[in-house]
Amino acid sequence: MTATAAPARTPKAAPARRRMTFATALLLLAAALVVLSVVRELVSARDQGAFDSITSSGQVAAALSMAVPIGLAGLGGLWAERAGVVNIGLEGMMVLGTFFGAWAGYQTSPWVGVLAGVLGGAVGGLVHAVATVTFGVDHIISGVAINILALGATTYLAKRWFEPLADQGGSPKQSPQVGDIQDVTVPGLSDWLADVEKHHWFFVSDLAGLLGGLVTDISTLTIVSIALVVGTFFVLWKTSFGLRLRSCGENPTAAESLGVNVYLYKYAAVTVSGALAGLGGVFLALVRSHIYNEGQTGGRGYIGLAAMLFGNWRPGGLALGAGLFGYSDALQLRNGGATVHALLLLAAIGLAALAAWRLYRGARVAAAVCAGATALLVVWYALTDTVPNELVSATPYIVTLLVMGLAAQRLRMPKADGRPYRRGQGT
Repeated sequence: MTATAAPARTPKAAPARRRMTFATALLLLAAALVVLSVVRELVSARDQGAFDSITSSGQVAAALSMAVPIGLAGLGGLWAERAGVVNIGLEGMMVLGTFFGAWAGYQTSPWVGVLAGVLGGAVGGLVHAVATVTFGVDHIISGVAINILALGATTYLAKRWFEPLADQGGSPKQSPQVGDIQDVTVPGLSDWLADVEKHHWFFVSDLAGLLGGLVTDISTLTIVSIALVVGTFFVLWKTSFGLRLRSCGENPTAAESLGVNVYLYKYAAVTVSGALAGLGGVFLALVRSHIYNEGQTGGRGYIGLAAMLFGNWRPGGLALGAGLFGYSDALQLRNGGATVHALLLLAAIGLAALAAWRLYRGARVAAAVCAGATALLVVWYALTDTVPNELVSATPYIVTLLVMGLAAQRLRMPKADGRPYRRGQGT
């Protein structure tokens, strides 16, 4: 009697990770506001002002203003990397946007400056595309070179173009002042929300502060930037053009076999990437400060890349990441030490909830780490009254490192991102 071999078992595929929906994000935000309202009622009267400032309309408006250039840089990185090109040169393309936007804006009008800054960034993107797509230069090396060249070129041109305008506020390191770009306020709604916020009602005033910051004195460029995020989603995920472009970042050889001009799509994506980064630079020069100032990008191109990674190469997650980094960047503008001190307690509560969740899922080591971090934050909050200004100014970079460390396990980059590609290599 012969024994029959048992059929080999096919291993089960790992369940697909669910993406956070817009409704889930709203529910999480509502839960966070409830927790904030409860904590504010429990702390001493001395600390309640700091908790009020977390959701104040001024803080939200400042966070939105800080988030826009980060989000535009990240959106530029998303376009390039979805086509398979790593764009480390976003910082340099933002620098080009700040310089040419301020120069043209001073010479003519702010909106002409916007166009010039976008074109300046697009030229930087085009140079990156020529180097990486046509000549096959390593993407990282090309991006770093563009950052260096953009800084050198703008420093030289600032001395030639702005130094002679010293009587009008120009210098080798800054431009004369540029006119304003229009702000938008929703009439009636803005005043009503401000009135509700002043009452400090449980949950309702916090929600009014958040919404008030989104409808009061919002720059027209902010509205354009939000539209670009939404438009990017529809173009890249809802059109045949976007499908072809994303196929170049996933499997360019297969895309070429189906008749896709891979070089053309990569060129288009990287040029758009530079234009978006240039628009982020324009926002810094014409909305945030009304002048070009040497070094004003402050590494936001790199933080934009971090926001893109946080968002897992998708526009919605990118917007959330930019909002998080922009909020932490805005803390240093409005009573940052007290606000960051209040956030220590909220972060401890969040880590405690994460520890409980990890323990429920059986990850005891991760739960223990979260519990230890919770204890440290509680002790820090209890033994101090504020946070030093030096730490407040470093908060955006600390948040960037923490978020990237926590998000690293769930990232899924385009398969051909950063890989060299030559036309006809699949034949």
